[in-house]
Amino acid sequence: MSDKKMRTARTGTVKSKIKRGDQVVFIAGKEYNRYDSNGRRQPLRGRVIAVDARNGKVKVEGAMIVKRHQKAVPQMNREGGIIEKEAWVDVSNVAVVDPDTGRPTRIRIEERDGKKVRVAKSGKVIPEPDVFGIKESKKEKDETAE
Repeated sequence: MSDKKMRTARTGTVKSKIKRGDQVVFIAGKEYNRYDSNGRRQPLRGRVIAVDARNGKVKVEGAMIVKRHQKAVPQMNREGGIIEKEAWVDVSNVAVVDPDTGRPTRIRIEERDGKKVRVAKSGKVIPEPDVFGIKESKKEKDETAE
């Protein structure tokens, strides 16, 4: 047996400051070193399509494209072939885009008007991403139903 300690799995709810639907920019890794036609480095910007907070990973639209060979399954009406899809990226390689400046920023969570909100370093509130369309709270739904 080695002397290394085994990593214990986190239990319960794990919160992530990056949410699905956020606009992010790469600050490290393969997608950070993208170059435009003039030879300038242009790190990839994209929208988060999935978050795995427990493992600290995110999937970004159009980033880290990998090819996977998929076998056809006629019962599930699934075609076979080589499929290109996004791979998981470590959350430390991306940063949320500041709504004020358009540059990468860190996020802190503050309580304003009795609600917890995400705030960028510039002090601007980062709006909740609108993933599923218009989002109503339970109170608003009850009021409109009456």
